[in-house]
Amino acid sequence: MKLRYSLCLLALFTATLFAQTPKLSPATEPDNRFKADVLLVVAHPDDETGVSAYLAELLDQHKRVAAVYLTHGEAGHNNMGPERATALGAVREMELRHAMNKLGIENVWFLSGRDTPTQNVLESLANWHNGTALEEVVRMVRLTRPEVIITWLPGFFIGENHGDHQASGVLATEAFDMAGDPSVFPAQLAAPVHVNETLFDGLRTWQPKKIYYFSDAQEQDQFKNSGPQYAVTGISSVRKVPYWRMAVEEFEFHLTQYRSYIEGLEKKDEQQLVKDGWSDPVQLTFGKSNVGGSVTGDLFEGVTSEPIAFVRPAEEATKPLIGVSLELAGPWGFYETFRREHGLQHLQKAAVPEVAIAVGATLQMPLLLRNDTAASKEVTLSITAPEGWATKDGAGTYTVRAGDQLPVLFTLDSPKNGESKENEIVCHAQADGQTVGTLKLHVQLRSGGLPQN
Repeated sequence: MKLRYSLCLLALFTATLFAQTPKLSPATEPDNRFKADVLLVVAHPDDETGVSAYLAELLDQHKRVAAVYLTHGEAGHNNMGPERATALGAVREMELRHAMNKLGIENVWFLSGRDTPTQNVLESLANWHNGTALEEVVRMVRLTRPEVIITWLPGFFIGENHGDHQASGVLATEAFDMAGDPSVFPAQLAAPVHVNETLFDGLRTWQPKKIYYFSDAQEQDQFKNSGPQYAVTGISSVRKVPYWRMAVEEFEFHLTQYRSYIEGLEKKDEQQLVKDGWSDPVQLTFGKSNVGGSVTGDLFEGVTSEPIAFVRPAEEATKPLIGVSLELAGPWGFYETFRREHGLQHLQKAAVPEVAIAVGATLQMPLLLRNDTAASKEVTLSITAPEGWATKDGAGTYTVRAGDQLPVLFTLDSPKNGESKENEIVCHAQADGQTVGTLKLHVQLRSGGLPQN
């Protein structure tokens, strides 16, 4: 009798449970809570500082602003406590969330990239498991459906020149060109087939309309007239303070990285803050537009609320190679290919390839020898460097087979004392008794800074 009673209760409980289990609902419109007019795609907590005053102005204009961070900044330093690594990343995430809430931005996402202390964009992409990181950024573009993307400039300039900054710009650009393509990461677009779906995202393709960049390059004058420039001295209609002041207030949450500077802000008057650059205009660089508009026109010039169809990126033609040639490889060579593939040849690049390294550090100069002839060639490489530099590896004669290419890495030890802003390293390539290539690299020596690799 007890067994029969127990079975009846179990049957009643099971029937009630299944009656309450939600059925798979039909396709609905995307969740509009996360729709963005502008999506900021950057690498670390505090990267938003470069454009935060302009983001504050956009919020006053009732624009929906969201942000994606590729890492938690766990490789940074900590001026507030002993936490490092993953724990520091958790601390910096919370600093960032408080900062963005102060600014008025609620929709903030962190992805799974690992903070990589390097200047080499390729090293950052490798550490992020490039394809995985790209899939995550494409997912966020499809989820937030931004009209405009703002991100770091994918280029190599002396400055902070963080490889993670560059990598976030690379991935944001690729996502701009891919999120509208139904053949890219199709599982994100597949309709869910289970109530508790774990594989198919149920998203839709999305083609952003425009993409803009900002840079941490040491020399900012080179970006003038490359895109819209926004004064940040206007007064917020909501906060009743200048937009640059709102940027300062937002920045004050990033104590792990800037404690001494932030604590000193109270002692600075407005003139000193202006001297620090807080009131400088926000300079953006035009990347691409799928809705027309001018290079220096407003961010939303030509932008309407209507979705647009997928626009396949136009690849720019390459110049045919003839004979034996010498190219700078590594991140410099990567950007030559990347910008051509994404139709971004108009973006600024250093007149002469450049890098900054610490005094006494070893410089790595990656090269690529190409032989587009029908016969093997003997190519001799040599380096000319300023006094105090010492070549370690790379000089010598190399055999390059017909139609082949050969990577070569030059390494040089820089002087161990003093700083010099002008160091020009010149590589020479000779074949068949003739010079077939000459490459220059400008190197700035300074104390500290990120390692080259």
